[in-house]
Amino acid sequence: MNQNVTQKLIASHLVTGTMEPGVEIGLKIDQTLTQDATGTMVMLEFEAMGLPRVKTELSAQYIDHNLIQADFRNPDDHLFLRSACQKYGLWYSRPGNGVSHPVHMERFGVPGKTLVGSDSHTPAAGSLGMLALGAGGLEVALAMAGEPLYLQMPQIVGVQLTGRLPDWVSAKDIILEMLRRHDVGGGRDKIIEYYGPGLQNLTAMDRHVMANMGTELGATTSVFPSDEAVRAFLKQQGREDVWVEIKADDGAAYDLVEEIDLAALEPLIARPGSPGNVVPVREVAGNEIYQVYIGSSANPGLRDFAIPALVVDGRQVHDRVSFDVNPTSRQILENLAEMGLLAKLIHAGARLHQAGCNGCIGMGQAPATGRISLRTVPRNFPGRSGTKKDAVYLCSPETAVASALTGQITDPRDLNIPYPQFEEPDEIIINQEMLVPPIPESGHIELEKGPNIKPLPQFDPLPDNLEGKVLIVVGDDISTDEIMPAGARVLPYRSNIPEISRFVFNQIDEDYSSRAWQHQQQGHFIVAGENYRQGSSREHAALAPRYLGLRAVIAKSFARIHWQNLVNFGIVPLTFVDAADYGRILEGDLLTLPNICQAIHEGKQTKLVNQTKDETYIVEHGLSDRQVEIVLAGGQINFFRKRH
Repeated sequence: MNQNVTQKLIASHLVTGTMEPGVEIGLKIDQTLTQDATGTMVMLEFEAMGLPRVKTELSAQYIDHNLIQADFRNPDDHLFLRSACQKYGLWYSRPGNGVSHPVHMERFGVPGKTLVGSDSHTPAAGSLGMLALGAGGLEVALAMAGEPLYLQMPQIVGVQLTGRLPDWVSAKDIILEMLRRHDVGGGRDKIIEYYGPGLQNLTAMDRHVMANMGTELGATTSVFPSDEAVRAFLKQQGREDVWVEIKADDGAAYDLVEEIDLAALEPLIARPGSPGNVVPVREVAGNEIYQVYIGSSANPGLRDFAIPALVVDGRQVHDRVSFDVNPTSRQILENLAEMGLLAKLIHAGARLHQAGCNGCIGMGQAPATGRISLRTVPRNFPGRSGTKKDAVYLCSPETAVASALTGQITDPRDLNIPYPQFEEPDEIIINQEMLVPPIPESGHIELEKGPNIKPLPQFDPLPDNLEGKVLIVVGDDISTDEIMPAGARVLPYRSNIPEISRFVFNQIDEDYSSRAWQHQQQGHFIVAGENYRQGSSREHAALAPRYLGLRAVIAKSFARIHWQNLVNFGIVPLTFVDAADYGRILEGDLLTLPNICQAIHEGKQTKLVNQTKDETYIVEHGLSDRQVEIVLAGGQINFFRKRH
């Protein structure tokens, strides 16, 4: 059978199941990636499993999110993560070394390998011909323990690229075109595989941009072939020896197919509120801006800084504009300096920040209230920037820098200057000094736990009957950032579940957590619309509500990672058989799931009783037999301990 790249990657790592869409499969995981916003919980979960050392080929822990050291909490956690890496056998990327995704690609990515990360943008490594998947922290901890990663086999969508990008249009505009076509839910239960002659002129880092933001489509992951472009990247990084060619067989088929003519694309931009709210830049041109932000995991390559540097050379950004430049790795920063490009950015007015996620996750660089911020980051969910009433647009580096010069949203083609010519050099400075390798003998290492690190909460098995009030009803496309906010105020509590639980749904309903405290012992329900909890893999969006007593979520549909995160912590995820029933349930209604353990064990459908309205609805679950056992046990940790 002729196979596409995705099928080859899955087949070579398949340990259970068959490659039929909707069937649960188990995959052997070669590498794991964790970052500090989620990694602290991963290490606490790994500790709870009682294992002495990771069992993967390679696991790496990055410090890239929580870099602001306003008090003891972040630096304490950095030391905890360093000690965990030493104890359990992980690589440790020190604070300021850079964002996990480009650094992992530079130093550790290997074509043909599987990677699972506790960050939803882990699929960026698909740019190298890897099968890279974002997941909740607990699943990553299990992968570190040598367990397979389980998921439902997605459909494989083949996107044929033809033509060549015109001047002032780049890889960000390709993925924005995908979002314009499909919005933030169009990739659910799908893997996007890019192929075709248009790939010839896209570098590995161009592909990283597209694979990174494939997450915003809701896609399980994005996949590219490992071809000469990947070989050139690995050669530049001094790692050509790990390159292998992986291409689709002639005649390979896909479940769905579409085409993008790169030559027909124009500069695009996502308007505030959603990465899927995409329009041509010309439609919003002329609006006054306050900030331009270049960098992040979504545009992390050398060219993503080089092009803006060449555009501003000999020019000054508008005096009203905060021109924020976030180098994505220390290696890129060093090369920008060596090539003279950093000086051009600084002279033009750039505010230079340390290599890390920073403003992308709301860690500094917040924009002014209601003022437009143009960013090359992957997400613009409301309030994610750190400013509650923000106005964040997502765009390419070309559109961002053109707008920085004019002080208003500008189609870069309207600058009427030649498009800068930049080619990746064959040789660059390689900087791996801030990557600390695992130590061989680690039995004597003690975990360094500061006062902000609290034990992992213990959860009880699922009771025979669930009864509780609906404490909140939310609409469609609710994001992680709306359930469990990021930013400098909240994320420092990432290793302190009792404290971070005070912020659950803070963006939508500031009283939710206090109501939940009152019902913590009895338990409660959440009712939601379509694509519930898109966005980040942050498992705190399930773990903190579970700590507050959440026992079931009934939604029209779920985003993949959160659906699994709910299962991981013993929360029952159910969907309405009749979507109209969603509108019949109000906040404060008393709901019952009678005989829920028996019901989910014996079938896919069960009854949801609204005692307040004396109504009954039919709901269903999509759990495998294995997942049913996890929910019944009260979560993955209980299930793991039971088996071991």
